[in-house]
Amino acid sequence: MADLRQKRVVLGITGGIAAYKAAELVRLLVMDGVDVQIVMTQAACGFITPATLQALSGKPVFTDMWDARVPDNMAHIELSRGSDLIAVAPATADFLAKLANGLADDLLSTLCIARECPLLVAPAMNRQMWDNKATQRNVAQLERDGVVILGPASGDQACGETGLGRMLEAQQIYDEINSHFAPKLLAGRHVLITAGPTFEPIDTVRGITNRSSGKMGYALARAALDAGAKVTLVSGPTSLDAPAAARVERVESASDMFDVVKKHAKAADIFIGVAAVADYRVEKTSTHKIKKTDKNMTLKLVPNPDILAYVAGLPRPPFCVGFAAESRQLHENADAKRRRKKVPLMVANLAQDAIGADDNEVTLLDDNGIHKLARAPKTVVARQLVAYIAKLFQGRKKKKA
Repeated sequence: MADLRQKRVVLGITGGIAAYKAAELVRLLVMDGVDVQIVMTQAACGFITPATLQALSGKPVFTDMWDARVPDNMAHIELSRGSDLIAVAPATADFLAKLANGLADDLLSTLCIARECPLLVAPAMNRQMWDNKATQRNVAQLERDGVVILGPASGDQACGETGLGRMLEAQQIYDEINSHFAPKLLAGRHVLITAGPTFEPIDTVRGITNRSSGKMGYALARAALDAGAKVTLVSGPTSLDAPAAARVERVESASDMFDVVKKHAKAADIFIGVAAVADYRVEKTSTHKIKKTDKNMTLKLVPNPDILAYVAGLPRPPFCVGFAAESRQLHENADAKRRRKKVPLMVANLAQDAIGADDNEVTLLDDNGIHKLARAPKTVVARQLVAYIAKLFQGRKKKKA
């Protein structure tokens, strides 16, 4: 996560029902010390009032190209001068069309055309409008022009339908803005991450699993994205929302996870195996629910594939990072696992202190020894880990060169 204090962001709001989410986005940015200047279209004022947004931002809201509060009457120049970023959320289909074709007929569109800073837009519209060929052409043109497109998401829409076009939530847009300002330690790199538990079926309703929440893996996905990486997240069953910019592959069993990892591993620069993969599965699962009786039941378990060992054993493996959740003899067991699987970095923690928690205390074990990180929220630990991984990765590349 970047330090957003003293950053200047122009937040543009256009006329869509998702404009209500802008209020929460302003609150999140201001809480982190961002200087937020809001510019609204006339249509946006029909969905949320300038007074609301002025109260949240602590600054006057601009809606008129000819606003007399700007001394030289050039609001479209002055409002973005010195800004670090312009974000438009929501960005309607009409506004995307204006940007893609260089039209500037109001304050916000003119300001975006006259900018000298990066532009991020969060589309929001009905699913048919999003799928329309003209909209898709406009989005493709904006991407070619270097505009960052945030979303959209799929979900319930104000029209009563469900599908792509829904604007990202305020927290997701905040995360993307934060990511924009973070140091790009892994720019251009592909990071493959496994996260969450696996579920090994016994019959149609029962299975073997564990208490992993997936929070550490998802935090690492967010941190890697912030560091500029392309991220593929292979996730076991979890209720967490994945970062919008990550490619997410959802799986259930260890075998499913293994198959997906094999598909992506050769193209990855870095592999981080955070998932709590079940060590064993039932040899023969029942296609029907097993009925309860008074007799004991015996299940024969067979080993699951070792995903980390497989990736580390490839002819040209990515830089591999393993996780070891131990209940005792943390350093000894984790380092033995690191050496056995031949990975350059193992991240160890006590399972009883970390599983399901929002914070974590980890120890890093590599060829240079043992390095302990203080207990902190998993989001903070993830950023520290990504910085450490980037350092080792770059060092190893230099040695090979």
